[in-house]
Formats: sequence, structure tokens, C-alpha cells
Amino acid sequence: MINAADFGIEGLTEEQVTASRAAHGTNTFNYKKENSFLDALKSIAKEPMVILLLIASSIYFITGNWGDGIFLASAIVLVGSISLYQDSRSRKALENLENLTHPKSKVIRNGVVVEIDSQEIVVGDYLMVEEGTTISADGVIVHSNDFSVNESILTGESLSVYKDAKSTDNLIFTGTTVASGLAIAQITAIGNLTKLGKIGKSLEDITEEKTPLELKIFNFVKLMSIWGGIIFLLVWCLNYMRSGLILDSLLKALTLAMSILPEEIPVAFTTFMALGAWRLMKMGIVVKQMKTVETLGSATVICTDKTGTITQNKMALAKLFTLETGKIVNTKDILGSNEKDLITTSMWASEPIPFDPMEIDIHNWYRKLTDIDERTYFKMVHEYPLGGKPPMMTHVFQNKQGNQIIAAKGAPEAIIAVSNLTSSEIEIIQNTLTELGKDGYRMLAVGNAIFIGENYPSEQQDFKFDFKGIIAFYDPPKENIPQVLKDFESAGIQVKLVTGDNANTAMAIAKQINFKGYEKCISGDELMLLTDAELQEKVKHINVFSRMFPDAKLRIVNALKKNNEVVAMTGDGVNDGPALKASHIGIAMGKKGTEIAKQAASLILVDDDLSKMVDAVAMGRKIYTNLKKAIQYIISIHIPIILTVFIPLALRWIYPNIFSPSHVIILELIMGPTCSIIFENEPMEKNLMIKNPRPFSTTFFNYKELTTSVIQGLAITVGALVAYQYSVSVDFSENSTRTMVFMVLIVANIFLTLVNRSFYYSIFTTLKYKNNLVPLIIGLTIILSLVLLYVPVLTRFFEFEALSITQLGTTILIGAFSVLWYEVVKGIKRTKKKMKL
Repeated sequence: MINAADFGIEGLTEEQVTASRAAHGTNTFNYKKENSFLDALKSIAKEPMVILLLIASSIYFITGNWGDGIFLASAIVLVGSISLYQDSRSRKALENLENLTHPKSKVIRNGVVVEIDSQEIVVGDYLMVEEGTTISADGVIVHSNDFSVNESILTGESLSVYKDAKSTDNLIFTGTTVASGLAIAQITAIGNLTKLGKIGKSLEDITEEKTPLELKIFNFVKLMSIWGGIIFLLVWCLNYMRSGLILDSLLKALTLAMSILPEEIPVAFTTFMALGAWRLMKMGIVVKQMKTVETLGSATVICTDKTGTITQNKMALAKLFTLETGKIVNTKDILGSNEKDLITTSMWASEPIPFDPMEIDIHNWYRKLTDIDERTYFKMVHEYPLGGKPPMMTHVFQNKQGNQIIAAKGAPEAIIAVSNLTSSEIEIIQNTLTELGKDGYRMLAVGNAIFIGENYPSEQQDFKFDFKGIIAFYDPPKENIPQVLKDFESAGIQVKLVTGDNANTAMAIAKQINFKGYEKCISGDELMLLTDAELQEKVKHINVFSRMFPDAKLRIVNALKKNNEVVAMTGDGVNDGPALKASHIGIAMGKKGTEIAKQAASLILVDDDLSKMVDAVAMGRKIYTNLKKAIQYIISIHIPIILTVFIPLALRWIYPNIFSPSHVIILELIMGPTCSIIFENEPMEKNLMIKNPRPFSTTFFNYKELTTSVIQGLAITVGALVAYQYSVSVDFSENSTRTMVFMVLIVANIFLTLVNRSFYYSIFTTLKYKNNLVPLIIGLTIILSLVLLYVPVLTRFFEFEALSITQLGTTILIGAFSVLWYEVVKGIKRTKKKMKL
């Protein structure tokens, strides 16, 4: 915790916080009073399947068939309950994500600066905001250092506005972002009473656009529904022309319509995406939007920064160089007065309240080496924030006697450019930088200036600095990074190192971690000189980018996108915002990331651990493939239900109405949990992370995959109709025929679930996959089937017949053969793959 005594602000006590919260409420926006349960019920009532069930149930009641009417009414309750359960799972997963993505804020309470959830800010709190943070409440500035804020969210004006406690414009507002400096403000309004809160009502009606995958899936469902409507009317007319009975004809047409509707598909999509995001959250990856989940599996390039992502972000001060001695000194050795003076100047060039790891270490070294801590006697009176290409920053301090300290630090090239140096001194410095850079040190140059008066120049570069020396930090690579790079390579994902460090440092660290292509590097300035076409070619072959700044990073992302790459970009600073926003997958760091970076990103790595991106990509691929398996299963199993209802009716077979709505709804209730529960819980296939990413432009189903599902469905249809004809040929009753056809579909459903767990590996391999829901759901399906067959009251109700061992064995054989033929196809696939290898 940071001591706030320097500001003379104690802040609120815990008692005052509690009293303020009781009086003014919490810092949240509350507009519409939503009742998620009622909203879910309304949504269920609009579902086509529920509407069809209501119509069918009503017809049964009107015609006096109370048993079927009550069963279908009960089915409505059951279907509704399953939908509510799925909705609650999805909603709960999203609520957990929202709780994790709440921004943090720093406030002064009980005399110390503490970090709290922004929702916990109360009126009267003293909020501390600094460069890169998003302001979380409205307030009045009481202290500031070179503070400017971007208020475009409120005003539309993109230029930053400078503010301080003494100016007429001394207010800060929720939702605006700090462009530079630091300020402390006393909070005057929170939540709905803030300026943003009052205009936020207009944001309620904004709806999020559907993703390409969502549109493909929902268009497919819509197409199936339209065909269902056409066939429904056709069958209704056909039946009415034959029988002259309106309600009976309608009931038979409804049976077919219910069999056509693939209502499980949208449920499966929502469930997979929401639970996928929830699973990622448990792994330490916060996905801000569900649509990111579907993009993850397509990532082809990851652009990563160095500090804190590749390295440990420890930034320990390791080496010192001063012009006076001309030597590089290790901080572990005894330091002379020149080295101590260099550290002191570095401290004055840092933020008074450091939050950057390098500045924290500089302050610690100053505290360790000084006999008299002068920080309490000097107050910062002017600040030039980090800026320029290459960047530098300058601070101006003054004590009560009017004595001034002007100190700057930044990229060596920047400080050299504004210093009084001879050509020989510059050569010595350059040689030192080369020597330190080869060992992977992060180097900053330090300088001080003398200036009389307080009419400071508008640009920090207008000061004339004395070059004090170089401070070098060592940030060791994370131990797991070499393995992470191997994992990305195995998955067919390129890694680009994009860093603000100089070329020598970047290449030295890259070499240490066995980074592919570490020997080739391009700087930000060189990159900006290239045409778009030249850059598109360069980014194909160069993997290390040094001295990068926002415009250069943005150009890299755009060049990769033009090469049809799916780009993931890591970032943590204010300047990373544009590149994070432009990339397909913006990745912010949870610990060291600024709020601006987190807002611009689409996902957040809670522990700043790049290895989690390997997990995220794996999860993205798993969700995508499992969703495909679920939808292919739905297509395959719907085809035999549709055709088994339609063909006997259309061809005027002896038992034309083999299934009623009650039979179709039983089949639907068995199939629903299979697709959305079993397949969502499937583990990742072992070859998934050694495949190249799927192209982003690919359709959800290609012709080959869709053909496979259709053929599987037709094969099961053949099996069901063979059972039908076999039963008729041996003079079985209508009830026995119905039971045998029904059981063939049930058996085929079980085997299809097992076979379609992989379209490559055999059923014997997939049986070893760990998915506890497979035996559970299949076990429940078998128990339900036996109950329908051998509990007399249910057997009579559904117009079934208890099957003999021979009959049951026949249905099992037909159902199994109608699906297991695909194991031969998989075997051929594996053989071809081995022959290629």
C-alpha cells in the first residue's frame, strides 16, 4: 500500500464509507428493472416447438383424447424446464464473467491508497487516477500533476483537456480516460447520478450485432423452419383430401412439423458459447464477449510484447554507467558517488508515486542509498509525460526555498538528442548500449537540466540536458516461455515479438528463449518508411519488431490482417489501445494492464501468463469442433424422424401414421440433452492442437461435412424403414411395428452419440475419453426405453408393444448397423493419413 501522507489527505474511514453507501447507494448503473426469469418464460413461450405442442395438446383436448392432451401439456412444462435450466446456466456463466471484468480503482482511505472494485466507490471518497486509467465516478480535483483527460465519450472532442484544482474546469467524469499525469479528486456523484449515468438511458436500446457464426446457424434454423412450414401445409392438405377430417389432419401435419424443427441448434449454440466463456474464466482467462470464443480457434498469429509477457516483469536494476567513470558497474558491487548520483537523478525523473516496476525499483535503491530522504522536501510542480519518438519523460520539482530539480529519463536515443555531448562521448555511449543490449538488458538514459524561473518550455525537448548516464534493468524470461513457443508452433500459430526495446535487447531476449527468427529485426522507424505492400511482405518473414510505437504496432496488425491472418495482440499500456482494438483478438494483461488496454481488448489474461493463450486457443478449437459435432448429430438424427413420419404417409403404407406428436416429443426429449450436454462436455481430441488453425473465412459446415451428416441420417432412415417393412412382412401388429421403429431410432441415437464423438478416431478410442455425462445420459436413455416397453400403463398409453428378446435383438442390430458403418469410413481416413506420413 502507498502512503498518502504527502498529499495531506486521510480519506474516509470505514464508518464513513458505510454511512455514505447507505445514503447514496452503490456505484452502478441501474436503468431497466429486468426480471430474467419472466423474460426467459416469455422467450420459451415464443419457441416454435412450444407453440406446436400447445396446438397439438389443444386438439387432443378438443377431440376428447385427454391422455395425450395431458401428456403434451406435461411435455410443454418439461421442455420449458430444460430451456430454463439451460438459460440459467448460460446467464450464471455470463454473470460470473461480468463480476470479473469490473474495473478497479485506487482510493485514499484511512491515510493509505488502496485498490478496490470500482463499484465500491462512495460519495466523499478520494479517488486517485493516473495515466491509462478510466475514471469511475464524478468528482472535484483536489490535487494534480500535469493532469489531462480525454472526455470524447461525453463531448465527442478527441483532444485531451488539461485540468487542475485551481482552474475553473476542475471536474472529472465517469467513463473518461486519463491521458497524462496524476490527479486526486473528491467524489461528488456515483452510478446513475453521474453525468454519464444521466445520459446512459440512451444506451439501453443498443443491441449487439450477431457474429458470422451466429448468423450462419440462425439462418440454417430459419431455413429448416420455412421448409417445415411448407411441408406442414402440404401434409395437412394431403391428409384432409384423403380423410376430410380437419383436426385429425392437422394433428398428423403437426407431428411432421415437430420432427422438422431443429430447435436444439440455437440452444446448443448459446450453451456452448456461454459455458465456454465460463470454463475459460476458471482457467484465468476473462472473455469480455462470447463471440471471442468462436474466434480463438482461428488465431494464426500472436503478436506479443516482451516485458511482463515474455519476461517476468521484475525489472531489477542491474547495471549502471556514468560518463564521468566511463565504466559499467554492477549494482551488486560497491557503488561510488557517481553511481549514487545517477540513481538519485533517476528517482527524480520517475513518478513521485511509482507504479511502474522499474520506477519502483529506482525508488527502492534511492531509499537504500541515501542518508537524507529529500523527497519530503520537494514537490513536483510540472510534469512532461512520456512522449516523443523515441519516448522520454521529464519532471520538475521545487522546494520551499525555490530550488529546482529538473530530471529526465527515457530511451537513450531520446536523451542523447537533447544533451550537450561531443561525438566521442556519443561513441562511448553507443558502444556501452551495444554491450549491454547483447546481454538483454533494458536500458534507460538519464539526464538533468538547469532552468531559471517557472515559465517552462512547452516541449521537454527544449530543455538542454546534461547526460548523467545509463541505468540497465534485467528482466529474466519466464521459465515456461520456450515451451509456450513450441506449443504455438505445434498448433500452426506464428509468434511475433513486438517491443519498445532497442534491437539488441529484443534480439538478445529472443535468442535466450529460442525464439524462431530472432536474428532478423526491424525498428518502428524503418517500418514506417515501408509502403503497405512492402510491409505485407516483410511481416511474413520478420518475427522481431523493436522500438515500436502505437502507429507502428497498428500498421503491423493491419498488414497481417491484409495477409488473411487472424491476429491476436497482447498489450498493457495506453498506447496499445489502437492495436488491441484493431486485432481480431485483443489480449490485455490482468495485473499490469491499464484500464484503457483492458477496455480495448476482447479478453484478459488474469495472471499475465502467455501460456494461458495456448489454453485459450485450445478451448476455442474444442468449443468450435464440439459445437459442430452437436449440430451434425442434430441434423443426422432429425432426418430419420422426419422421413419415418413422412414416407409411410406419402407412400400410403399399411400403417401411415406410425408416430404421433407424443412419440416425436419423447424422441426430442432424449435427443436434446444428448447434443447440448454430452457434446459440450466432450474433452479436446488429442490431434486438435497439432492441426493448423481453421481459416477464418471457412463456412461452419463444408459440403463434405454436411454430406456426411445427411448420409448418416439417411442410413438411419433406411434402418428404421427396414424394421418397419420387416415387421409388416412377418405380420406384426401396428403397435409392434411402431415399437420396433421407435427402438431402432433410440438405438441408432445411442450409437450415433458414440460414433460422432470423433470423425477421425475409432469408437474404441473415444470410449476412453473422459466424459462422465456419456454413461449417465446413455444409461438414462436405456432405462427410459425399457420403462416405455415394459411398464404396461406407459406401453398402452404410447400404443407400444412389449418386444420379445428376438424382436429387441433385431432392433438393436438394425440400429447399430445403421450407424456403425461410419467406423469403416474413419478407418479408411486413418489408413490414408498413415500412408501419407
